[in-house]
Amino acid sequence: MSLRDRKRARTRQALVDAATVLFERDGYDETTVADIAAAAEIGTRTFFSYFASKEELLFPESDARVRAAVEAIAARGPDDGPAEVLLRALHKVGDDSDDMVSRLAALRLRLIRTVPAVRGRALQTQLDAQREIARHLAAAFPDRLDEVSAAALTGAFVGAVTGALQVLLDDPTQLGDPAMVQAAVRRATDVALTPWLRAGSDAP
Repeated sequence: MSLRDRKRARTRQALVDAATVLFERDGYDETTVADIAAAAEIGTRTFFSYFASKEELLFPESDARVRAAVEAIAARGPDDGPAEVLLRALHKVGDDSDDMVSRLAALRLRLIRTVPAVRGRALQTQLDAQREIARHLAAAFPDRLDEVSAAALTGAFVGAVTGALQVLLDDPTQLGDPAMVQAAVRRATDVALTPWLRAGSDAP
């Protein structure tokens, strides 16, 4: 990573950190883009070269998670099935980032439940991610998955992750043990994908 890229990454993270503090302290609706930019010591105009809106600050790792899934699909072995590939992507995301079990993750869940704009953004982000992953799965396993079964498998996978996190992040004490939360999420996905795993990764 170049010096310029490292600087951009630091500024991006500073914006996310500032937003997390301000949303918790002052409230989501009460916090403006200008407030966040000032807290991160950048100009408001510069903010928009990193994020299109303050809603996006709550989902900074969404693109990285999709990339991890797409990369896992591309790097599949000859004996890998679609379900195994998705599970491997989840493991990689868990190893590379604590985003799923962070302070921001807990805040995001609260705001999804209480702020319509955030709820709408979360739904759009999830649907876009599922569509992209399913498209790559169907292309990678044309003899096992059509578009419908690829969408069903991806939906089961994403739903398991989302459902598990909703339960786990309701308990603030869980944030102190990321490994435990990640293990619980992996168990949830194992359960959700059992029909595909049991059938040799063919759709049930």
